[in-house]
Amino acid sequence: MPDYLLQLDRHLFHFINHDLGNAFFDVLMPVLRNRLVWIPLYIFIFVFCLCRYKKSGAIIIVFLALTFGVADFGSATVIKSTYKRVRPCNDPAMTATIVSRVPCGTGYSFPSTHASDHFAVAVFLSMVFYRRYKWILAVGLLWAAAISIAQVYVGVHYPIDITCGAIYGTLTGLLLGWAFWKINPNFRHEI
Repeated sequence: MPDYLLQLDRHLFHFINHDLGNAFFDVLMPVLRNRLVWIPLYIFIFVFCLCRYKKSGAIIIVFLALTFGVADFGSATVIKSTYKRVRPCNDPAMTATIVSRVPCGTGYSFPSTHASDHFAVAVFLSMVFYRRYKWILAVGLLWAAAISIAQVYVGVHYPIDITCGAIYGTLTGLLLGWAFWKINPNFRHEI
């Protein structure tokens, strides 16, 4: 990574991790990134899809799982093992200045798998339901962005990690949303 980009990344990290620090975010941000918090939302999505759309709902769930799987595997296994970027909380140049709000973890930092997964899911669901629920795009992207920024706030990712994770997740969600519409074009009549 070019030196000027690395410096910008570290300055943005410091701004989010330090300068935005407050008691409210110290409670909220670790909760946002906790997967147990998301389980009720995913259960709701599954139940909603199956009850409201029956067979098409089952197809949505399969594509949603595929979207999540592609985003997760691509970022956590393929890209991270290729780039091997150290997390800021494990970076000797950064550890003295980081406010660690959660345990650091041992994995690599680039890209953020949280960002990849959540942007993929948000974009996929937006592509599927936007015609009926216009608000889903704004809510989905805000939800994914909040979880992504929480990763920087707690000290486990750099801003470039979440940005690239968000881009990868968005592309994954778009691709699988497009594939859903190709396989299930009649869903337009159900929505």
